[in-house]
Amino acid sequence: MSRYVIGVDVGGTFTDVFFLDQETGEVLTAKSPSTRGDQSKGFLTGIGMGVEDFTQIGTIIHGTTVGTNALLERKGARAGIITTEGFRDVLEMRRRDRPTTWGLRGSFEPVVDRPDRREVPERVLADGTIHTRIDLEAVTAEAKALADSGCESVCVFFINGYANAENEAKAVEAVRSIWPNDHVTAATEILPEIREFERLSTATLNAYLQPVVSSYLERLQDGLATKSFGGQVLIVQSNGGVMTVDTAKAMPVRTALSGPAAGVIAASEIAKAAGFPNIITCDMGGTSFDVSLVAEGEAALTAQTAIDFGMVVRTPMIEITTIGAGGGSIAWLDKSGLLQVGPESAGSDPGPVCYGLGATRPTVTDANLVLGRINADRPIGGALDRLDTDAARAAIQRDIGEGLGLSAEDAAEAILRVANAKMAGAIRLVSIERGHEPARFAAMPFGGGGALHTGALIRDVGLGSAIVPRFPGVTSALGCVVADMRHDRVQTVNRLLTDLDAAATGAEMTAKADEMETLLDEAGVPFAGIERRFEFDMLYLGQTHTVSAMIEWNGDLTQDAIKTAFEAAYKTTYGRLLDGIPIRVMNYRVAVTGKRPALDMAVFAPPTGEDPQEATRPVYVNGGWQDARVLQRLALPEGASIPGPAVLEQPDTTIFIDPGLTGRVDKFGNLIIEEV
Repeated sequence: MSRYVIGVDVGGTFTDVFFLDQETGEVLTAKSPSTRGDQSKGFLTGIGMGVEDFTQIGTIIHGTTVGTNALLERKGARAGIITTEGFRDVLEMRRRDRPTTWGLRGSFEPVVDRPDRREVPERVLADGTIHTRIDLEAVTAEAKALADSGCESVCVFFINGYANAENEAKAVEAVRSIWPNDHVTAATEILPEIREFERLSTATLNAYLQPVVSSYLERLQDGLATKSFGGQVLIVQSNGGVMTVDTAKAMPVRTALSGPAAGVIAASEIAKAAGFPNIITCDMGGTSFDVSLVAEGEAALTAQTAIDFGMVVRTPMIEITTIGAGGGSIAWLDKSGLLQVGPESAGSDPGPVCYGLGATRPTVTDANLVLGRINADRPIGGALDRLDTDAARAAIQRDIGEGLGLSAEDAAEAILRVANAKMAGAIRLVSIERGHEPARFAAMPFGGGGALHTGALIRDVGLGSAIVPRFPGVTSALGCVVADMRHDRVQTVNRLLTDLDAAATGAEMTAKADEMETLLDEAGVPFAGIERRFEFDMLYLGQTHTVSAMIEWNGDLTQDAIKTAFEAAYKTTYGRLLDGIPIRVMNYRVAVTGKRPALDMAVFAPPTGEDPQEATRPVYVNGGWQDARVLQRLALPEGASIPGPAVLEQPDTTIFIDPGLTGRVDKFGNLIIEEV
């Protein structure tokens, strides 16, 4: 058995690494600055900080933001589309919504320009009948024209392909025979589901990302090869599972929320072990603040999300709300003189003003430093010797304090209040606005900056408590290690339940599950077990939106079993049923999950007999300076109780316990923060 399993999460500011030594059971963490332009450099540097001999590494699980950043910054590859005659503008027409709901106008530019959207003669009807067979000569001619014009990838999308993929499959085969690389996306291979815009958007974004993500993964593999690494590399998916590098190259759209998903998985596992089944994860990195709700130990999944306006991805993913409120988020005054924080971020280069790398605009990190909550002599990440408090204070006073008539300290506290208000709003969005009582949930702050804002979030939202994991700065990297391997499939049915051959549908779903289980076997990854999940998307005749009904059966699937599952799901969602109205089955979904061996959270148990090296430091709280205890968090024993104000320091983050709150260390090394 190889010695190490390593999780690597590449963020906008830092690359976080979690090492699990399978021989000794010990864990190690590391942070290195992310390398813009080629994240693989920071990736290899981070691993090298903990393991010199790469031949001792068995598995590396990677949460990546390459795809996310390419979408948000619109820096994907030039892609082309080959589509049905008359439908080249589906991507641009989308759902005819607007960026600003109440605005009279709004602009949207699709990721594929109109000249690169080519039409060919073919037509499949909604019932799957082929009205016009595909003209393969036209397909080949358009593919050559797109390649000659400079397109790096192409998406083949035909109307009603979900009902009958014959035309599309033949066209894809023709394109692949002449295309100069492997970057050819078939829409029905990505999403064989009704709703043409969502299917085209998802497939197009896959083509848009394929050259970028594939190139990155190839550089990563080459870099690992130079280090004589011979183990397995797995990539975290947006649904919280992992996949092989080859699958990620073919379906990079599944990595759209790779890094944040890993954090939610880790938080869920840590919280369950600690006895907190209901948590709200608060991942605060250098650029963003990601929030997700976990109820009764289960992370919420969504079938569809919009990465940015008009950029819709329809693939199962953990439901995450993201706002621009990270440690590097820039504070500024708008034209009316109101204080704003974000969404623009200073990133890692030049970073906050206190980094001393040339930045002049103050950030949330600068505010925390000026208020004494961050130790200027012990910056996280290891790249800097110390932080420049004077420069941070001067920038806050110049850009914020003078405009608002405040001292540097009051201006810094105002920055935090605005940032906290934005974060609290995101938490309310996933809790109160969806019928959850915040008092039943504990916040789980992680990322480099999340634990600095715990007290404000508890009080602003009314959360019951907070649980800060042992290594909050590398929680997403830990999530990479504990994530299961998962494959999902969806297929449109679009029939009334009374017209459905339930037994044949059940056999078809089982066959797809068998295929996905074979993919798990071929991955060469050990599993503790394999789980299958079957669902139907259903609605009453005349409705637009579906509910998801999970179903289990033995022997042949029956219409009665499907109806019972739908009515249970519908009543849970809406509180009542609609008697006498026919039921329509829109899609079925199959998920197969390879459960990775559970990580014993006892590896995070706190030490005994170590000196937490207590000191004091003034911190600015509620308009005045107070003396706060300063302790080394990782040396605190089980049962230690720390009343606020207190600052707990560790290599990957800093924790601030507000006055009126108390922190308690549990047997897994977590810090439970509650009101006194």
